Amino acid sequence: MDAVFLSRLQFALTIGFHFLFPPLTIGLAWLVVYFTFFKEEVARFWIKILTITFAVGVATGITMEFQFGTNWAAYAKYVGDVFGAPLAIEAIFTFFLESTFIAVLYFGLDRFPKNIVRLSAVLVAVGTTLSAFWILVANSWMQTPAGFHIVNGRAEMTSFLDVVFNPSMLPRFFHTMTACLATGAFFVVGTSAFLFYKNRMMDIARASIRPALVLAIAAALLQGGLGHWHAVQVANTQPEKLATFEGLATTQSNAPLLIFGVPDEESRSVDYAVKIPSLLSLLVSGDKNKVITGMDDFEKSDLPPFAITFYSFHLMVVLGFYFIGISLLAGVMEFFGKLEKSRLVQLALILTIPLPFITNEVGWMAAEVGRQPWAVYHVLKTADAVSMNVPAAHILATIIGFSLTYAAIFCVWVYLIWRQFKPSGSGL
Repeated sequence: MDAVFLSRLQFALTIGFHFLFPPLTIGLAWLVVYFTFFKEEVARFWIKILTITFAVGVATGITMEFQFGTNWAAYAKYVGDVFGAPLAIEAIFTFFLESTFIAVLYFGLDRFPKNIVRLSAVLVAVGTTLSAFWILVANSWMQTPAGFHIVNGRAEMTSFLDVVFNPSMLPRFFHTMTACLATGAFFVVGTSAFLFYKNRMMDIARASIRPALVLAIAAALLQGGLGHWHAVQVANTQPEKLATFEGLATTQSNAPLLIFGVPDEESRSVDYAVKIPSLLSLLVSGDKNKVITGMDDFEKSDLPPFAITFYSFHLMVVLGFYFIGISLLAGVMEFFGKLEKSRLVQLALILTIPLPFITNEVGWMAAEVGRQPWAVYHVLKTADAVSMNVPAAHILATIIGFSLTYAAIFCVWVYLIWRQFKPSGSGL
């Protein structure tokens, strides 16, 4: 057993599972703000869903940060002085902001004046957004490190602003936040469609679906432009990643955009490729003659795994186009008063509920696997970042333990959410 592989697997497991909940929490939090101001009759219902999801996200997020001191001690020693700053700000300030006011929101709904409840909803939404901001600062710094120098084998911060606003931070933040809004919106749309489909809790469904559809359409359309902005940033700062995303084997001008293909890991080529000539160069720079660096310009050992990076990126893009189509279709039908009676579209919206979660996961995989073999891009390799004194057997045991625990947590979350949609259920 390889301790490096198992440490990476454990981190992927814990982060991947945790990442199911913050996007939904953020998206729901902003919808709850709207409901507390304009749709008070459904605010209580969605506050319960938000509180359940927030609690599970907190429980699963704690494990993630502890791993830096257990499995990744070499990483923590080397870059902890820089990487730890945004995580400390997130933990000390924004987490306490959101956790305090979600308690006020949940327990004070019938005890405080409406304006206090509304202010609490706003502060929860702001807190979740700021929490995401600082987490993404830390992650973006790993992708495009800036504002530091190496002294005695350790990274020391030279500019806090350069660390925070590193080259990939703003594209990643807005791209991720829009994905969070889409996750919350499609969750509300899909569950409202489920209530229509079952002819259950119709007042909640009618009051919820239209504002959520507006947000879903806006987020889906906006994500196209933000995704392009992020891709241009990747092209400029992480060319190995872009070449792997696009299966671009050789450096060339008039680089084509790959629409479909089957990647070959060994040869790093793409079989059955369907391409649009010159479009990649045009999208990246506005000039179809722009030279785009291919995989052949890098040492093979410095390139990310091909198939998983390629597939995760393209699946994210395909799902993004799907969200545009399904949200526009549902929006038109709702505008003309047809959605409540269209069981086929309702079923499609119900089946869409898990897709934003899948999109978030494959987007994360594309970004993180696409950064390999670097823990901090061009600064520290992943193989050099692990804790050398933790035996592989111990890591495997914790992977099994985490898997069983997370399976139980997920079942509890699904059960508690499901209870809220049962007409006879008393809720929480």
